[in-house]
This record gives sequence, C-alpha cells and structure tokens, in this order.
Amino acid sequence: MEGFTKVYGALLASNSFADRFYQNFIEDNRWLTLLNGLKVTVIVTLEALLIGIIIGFIVAIIRSYHDKTGKFKILNVICKIYLTIIRGTPSMIQILIMYLVVFGSSSLNSIIIGGIAFGINSGAYVAEIVRSGIMSIPEGQTEAGRSLGLSYAQTMRLIIMPQAFKNVLPALVNEMIVLIKETAIIGYIGEQDLTKAAMIIQSRTFDALMPLVAAAVIYLALISLLTFFMNKLERRLRTNER
Repeated sequence: MEGFTKVYGALLASNSFADRFYQNFIEDNRWLTLLNGLKVTVIVTLEALLIGIIIGFIVAIIRSYHDKTGKFKILNVICKIYLTIIRGTPSMIQILIMYLVVFGSSSLNSIIIGGIAFGINSGAYVAEIVRSGIMSIPEGQTEAGRSLGLSYAQTMRLIIMPQAFKNVLPALVNEMIVLIKETAIIGYIGEQDLTKAAMIIQSRTFDALMPLVAAAVIYLALISLLTFFMNKLERRLRTNER
C-alpha cells in the first residue's frame, strides 16, 4: 500500500494540470461518462421530487385535517407509521430494500426504482414541512373561508395552501437540495449516476482528485441553479403579497 501511494504521488507530480485534464476528461471521451451520470442524477431527482411532493402533500393534508377536526383517525395512524419508519431508517437501506426485495423479481429499470425509493423517502420530510406550514396559518383563515360558503377542500386549496406554500418554500428548497445530493447513493443498485461516473474515471486514470472535484463542481452548479430560481420565485411571491 505504501509503495502504491508513492507511485501514485510521483505520477501526479510528473503530470501537468493540462495532461491530467486531458487524461481524465478528453481521452476516450471520458467527459461523456460524467454527462451520462449527470443525466441519471437529474432524471432520478425529478422523478423523486414529483413523487415526494405528491406523497408529502397528501400526508400533510390528512394529518393537518385530523389535527383540526379529529377525523381520518385510521389514515392518520397509517401516516404516522409511514413517517416513523421512513425518517427513522437510512435512505440507503430503503433503496436496497426497494431494489432487492420489493422489485427484486421485477424487470423494472433501476432508475425508476431509485426514483420511487427516493420519492418515498423525500415524501416523509415534505409532509412534515407542509404540515407545519398548514398548522401555522391562523384558524380564523379557515373559519373565514367556511363562512363564505367554501367547502373544506376549497378553503384548503384557495386560502390555506397558497399561504402555507409561501411560508415553507425555503424549507422545501432545502429538502430539494438534500434530495439532489442523496441520489449519489443510487450507484449501490448498479446505476451510473454522477458520483459513480467520477469513480469510474478514477478507476481508469488512477487520479482521484480531478474526477471527484469535477463531480462536486457539477453538483454545486445544479444546486446553485435551483437556489437561484427558487429565490426568484420566493421574491415574486413576497412581492405579490403587498
């Protein structure tokens, strides 16, 4: 091991930055490996985001409705069990169970399986974020909507949810950021995401620094782009309040 470290260090020292860049990204079109990994990361993230938002909003509405009216007792218990299990176990264990057990005998694409697993995981956190936003709206808002002749569903859709969404938007953005970074473990079910792509390049060039830094920079760019657009959306929502 010590001999390998010395050889590896000497190799890095002997190569210029340009040589290492060429070897890691240009030679054999290795940049395409990163690009394909980026595609997988984006697809899985979008799939998980969609599933997580749908599950999260449904669970949040059920739990908040139970908290306010005492109804939906059985559904509320199911939601509590779901939240306890998902938030209390590692996401890696969840994705492995989904891949090896739930869909073990299925021919379903591992990208779809990963998106489902991450979506179910994210839904638990989105649910609590949205529920806290709903519960933060004064009860008088609900009473005002009902006094105008709106049903509970209409009151939630037209009055409560728009205000709750504004309140929880920063927390939802943080959850999206966490979701993007969490997809890095999808390599454990054989899918070549951005992180796995960097490791593949490293295994061929024996240069760990440049592929990993490149992957980190791409993750940073993705998250910065998401944050930029979400900040613009948040400012627009705040402006419309006035």
